[in-house]
Amino acid sequence: MTSGAVPVGYALAGIALLCAAVLPRVLSRLPLSPAIIFVGVGIASALIPGTPRLLPSDDPVLVEHLTEVCVIVALMGVGLALDRPLSWRGWASTWRLLGIGMPLFIGLGAIAAWGLLGVGVAVAVLLAASLAPTDPVLASDVQVGEPTDDPESEDDVRFSLTSEAGLNDGLAFPFVYAAILLTAGALGPGWVARELLGKVVLGVGVGWAIGQVLGRLAFRAPTAALRFADSAESVMALSAVFVAYGVAELCGGYGFLAVFVAAVTIRACERGHEYHRVLHEFIGQIERLLTLALLLGLGYAVGSGLLAALTPAGAAWAIGTVLVLRPVTAWLSLRGSPIAPVEQRTIAFFGVRGIGTFYYVAFALGHAAFPDADFVWATTACAVLASVVIHGVTASPVLRTLDRRFGRPTPEPV
Repeated sequence: MTSGAVPVGYALAGIALLCAAVLPRVLSRLPLSPAIIFVGVGIASALIPGTPRLLPSDDPVLVEHLTEVCVIVALMGVGLALDRPLSWRGWASTWRLLGIGMPLFIGLGAIAAWGLLGVGVAVAVLLAASLAPTDPVLASDVQVGEPTDDPESEDDVRFSLTSEAGLNDGLAFPFVYAAILLTAGALGPGWVARELLGKVVLGVGVGWAIGQVLGRLAFRAPTAALRFADSAESVMALSAVFVAYGVAELCGGYGFLAVFVAAVTIRACERGHEYHRVLHEFIGQIERLLTLALLLGLGYAVGSGLLAALTPAGAAWAIGTVLVLRPVTAWLSLRGSPIAPVEQRTIAFFGVRGIGTFYYVAFALGHAAFPDADFVWATTACAVLASVVIHGVTASPVLRTLDRRFGRPTPEPV
């Protein structure tokens, strides 16, 4: 016989998993996201008398690895979902958001943090860099749906936000490393060659190579037993996640980029094959479980005092990055593109911040002695919470309104 607490834990875990499966569909037509509910439940749980205190600063290594796994799983799902073939013209909005909008956000965000918050340059760069990526985990409400055999099926808003989220997690890494190097006064010309160029190229190259090998194996292996597509072997998706990430990191490249590129490369093999839907559905189920745990953990940490070190200026800066800085920099990057102006503004507004931010903060604080660590956690958490609420409330009605305006169907939640 087990103690009473254990069966209660099993029951609560079962209810939480059921909610994770049901809520996306139940709430798909309402101005409310499952993320808001899970964070709220986590906060309420922490406020129950007698519950232990739990903060990310208590075990940043655990936070780093949990968020790391969640992000790379999400990146595989994002890459498999994209129907539009990779091209310079077809992905023009993505290149604009990455090449213009993201560096502009980091630069202006760091200047604002340094000038308004009174933090050092290293902390200012870390704050801006960790909040730069559009999160592949929490941005599911504004991303493309399941894989289809129609490369023209994706609207510009959902495609741009999905492809941006797939790539900018890896591209934020050089700037996080810049913050780490600044703490030791070691930032120099070598940073450009090593972090900004070398590791990016390595990550892309490893991802492409792994994707080619696994894609050809799945669809064209000479031995029937190795053609995973014929048997609909879904575990290959998870294998691709870990192989691409692990090999890229061992080679000194950015694993986040490798995972997304591997997914896009696998998708390019037999693009219309039903096997891609099998892989995407399997990865999506794992992602939902990991996201559920991390959102509950975020809420619990907030209830435990995660925001205690937050100042009014920090809160203003954090919310400003979500409501002002991201929309303005992304909108500027899209000026002159053929995308309709109303869709440009929508893409700019929905720069969802989330789990990736906590990974970068945990990684940086574990690799360098940053001052004001509690303030960094509190400020970035404030920005993520603001994004969860603001984007969670507005995503469904805004995108449905756009779909009606342009006469296109709204993808079903996955």
